[in-house]
Amino acid sequence: MKLTSLIAGKPVSGNGTLSVRNPYNGDEVGTVITASRNDVDAAVAAACGFRDTPSRYQRSEILEKTRAALETRREEFARTISSEAGLALREGRYEVGRTLDVLRFAAMEALRDDGQIFSADISPQGKARKIFTTREPLRCAAAITPFNHPLNQVAHKVGPAIAAGTPLVLKPSEKTPLTALKLAELLYAAGLPGPMLSVLLGKTSEVAEPLVQHPDVEVLAFTGSVAIGKRISVTAGYKKLVLELGGNDPLIVLNDADLDLAVTLAAEGSFRNSGQRCTAVKRILVEDGIAAKFTALLVEKTKEYVCGDPMDEATRVGTVIDEHAAIQLEEVLKEAVAAGAKVLIGGTRRGAQLQPTVIAEVPRNCRMVVSESFGPLAPILTVRNLDDALTLANSTAYGLSSGVVTTSLPSALKAIKTLRCGTVNINEVPGFRVENSPFGGIKDSGMGVKEGVIEAMKAYSFVKTFSLPW
Repeated sequence: MKLTSLIAGKPVSGNGTLSVRNPYNGDEVGTVITASRNDVDAAVAAACGFRDTPSRYQRSEILEKTRAALETRREEFARTISSEAGLALREGRYEVGRTLDVLRFAAMEALRDDGQIFSADISPQGKARKIFTTREPLRCAAAITPFNHPLNQVAHKVGPAIAAGTPLVLKPSEKTPLTALKLAELLYAAGLPGPMLSVLLGKTSEVAEPLVQHPDVEVLAFTGSVAIGKRISVTAGYKKLVLELGGNDPLIVLNDADLDLAVTLAAEGSFRNSGQRCTAVKRILVEDGIAAKFTALLVEKTKEYVCGDPMDEATRVGTVIDEHAAIQLEEVLKEAVAAGAKVLIGGTRRGAQLQPTVIAEVPRNCRMVVSESFGPLAPILTVRNLDDALTLANSTAYGLSSGVVTTSLPSALKAIKTLRCGTVNINEVPGFRVENSPFGGIKDSGMGVKEGVIEAMKAYSFVKTFSLPW
């Protein structure tokens, strides 16, 4: 598969070639012609110079046509995701389904007008006028997306920008660029004007940094690590920032929990997408009355998560993004064992593949649970009661999502009020959401600015207020 970076829908002249390799077997699955710093300037200039914004109906039609085209090619896209990201094929198929939702909801929201009308004669200082608000697109948005959701994360940036009418310059992960470029092709074929989307791949110094710092970019959306997100916040300059920076999400399991449900949520939350989700279950906090039984059941459940060739239909867990990432996870696991933790199942690494792993007796201060471990690890920590669980859950620098498994409404409500994070899901994994609901975290997980189709459209636009004497 040979693809190229795109400026306003047209191929770049070329600044080198990026080779994309399958994390499972190392085979080259595609190449991409990369962009340069000058290409960044050209893409931003094309966006800022664009004035023929399609109507709401036209934007909705573009998104709906893209959705329909993706529907007919969903298996092709799923296999592209699996080949470049190493994710099990079932994960690629699931991601395509979520992306179809993003495009559907963005098409719906493109038709919705959230303007307001205010009467101005409601105080002694007022007049007999009407004040109106309308939402207008920004001149140029930029987005930088990660490797773990090569299609859905891109759609979450591109879809709302199109719905809002804002031109976007996209920089996908260099580890998984093929899916993003294929989606861009669908959008152009559906009628998207070229200047409304550019897709640039290249060295950080040539593409990402100039894009972040470009004075004509009015909003920057970034999903990725805390370190890079904080660096962006310092270097981006005077522009709106939408930063989604990962998480260390707990699943709290109380004594009154439905154990079968709790075990299923723990396994799915820890092992889906090879554990590479900002909202994956990173810490399992189990009340001591059921800890032993829960742990035994989770070990048995983990045996169902076959780790192997991502393209094999029997495989439920593929690779992490590369061998370096797998080695880092292995080191984190060894540190926990050295501190007294016990591996109950899994823990074996082969290349970029790490077996789904359940770890018990994990110390509360070890790196595995203090920092974000981006892989198929399921560390279990025993807690005394709900208060202990909530204190422990809040003890890290992150604040993205959480899950609580309980049959007690008072316990659920106390958790919702006490947990310092952007989302609390009761009897569900931390990552549950729909694609148009608000999503985002606080603390090191983000600045409280939400994504999701509706909130992202607000970020990619601004409210204009005007008044009339009628």
